[in-house]
This record gives sequence, C-alpha cells and structure tokens, in this order.
Amino acid sequence: AALRYMNQRYTIPDKVIGVLNDISTEEFAHLEMIATMIYKLTKDASVCELEEAGLGPHFVAHDHALFYTDASGVPFTAAYIQAKGDPLADLYEDIAAEEKARATYQWLIDMTDDVDLQDSLKFLREREIVHALRFKEAVQIIIDDRNQKRVF
Repeated sequence: AALRYMNQRYTIPDKVIGVLNDISTEEFAHLEMIATMIYKLTKDASVCELEEAGLGPHFVAHDHALFYTDASGVPFTAAYIQAKGDPLADLYEDIAAEEKARATYQWLIDMTDDVDLQDSLKFLREREIVHALRFKEAVQIIIDDRNQKRVF
C-alpha cells in the first residue's frame, strides 16, 4: 500500500496529493509494526515449532529472516503496486485495498488470544478505516472540482 500510494501521488491532482503522501508514509510505519510483530512472534521459535505452524518451507529458504509473501506464500512483486493513472479509478481501488486490510486485521484479531497483539492489530484496523475515509474525501474533492464550471 505504501508503494502504491507513493507512486500514485505523481498522477493525482494537486488538491489531494497530500492525502496520498501522508497515507503512504503512515503505511510504511504499519509495515514496520507488522514486521516487528512477526519477528517477535517467530524469532525464538524452534525449527520444530516453525514446522508445526506450517512455516517449514519458509525456514528452509529464509531461516528466521522476514521475507514478504502473501498468505499463500507468493513473494511480493511490483504487480501489487496498482496505478491506472486515472485519479478516481486509483482512489476507488485504494479504498477497496483499505477495506480489505481492515477485514484482514479483524480476522487476525479473531485468530489470536494474545491481548497485546490484539491491541496492536486493533490500532492498525482503525487506521485503515481512517485511510478509507480520507480517500473517500479525496474522491469527493476531485468530483466537485470536475463539476465546477470553468470560465475563461
């Protein structure tokens, strides 16, 4: 998300460029938080514990190192950085991405009984809601600007 929004800000109208800049910066902080959570949860795990958790193939390829993949184990690729170049299309996709992230955080919250982990995930979930709202506001700003009569 951070790379997507940072990339999209180059083709977004000046009136809303700050929204993409701010949210992309915050998403980098979210990445740091998530990476820290994963590292702390796995750093002292034995090979046996990693295998039992379904992380045996990850350990064989990466030891305890963080290696960005999706839930199916597919490595990160630049294909995840969506950019159409149309501000409304990009923002609507960004809203959907934030809603998907919110749902994923909720499912992770539901999967754990670790209160500290739940608290961190709840914070991230709430920030995704705020991001979606900010993107919706940006959509409205662009629509209002397009509908404004121009006199030359």
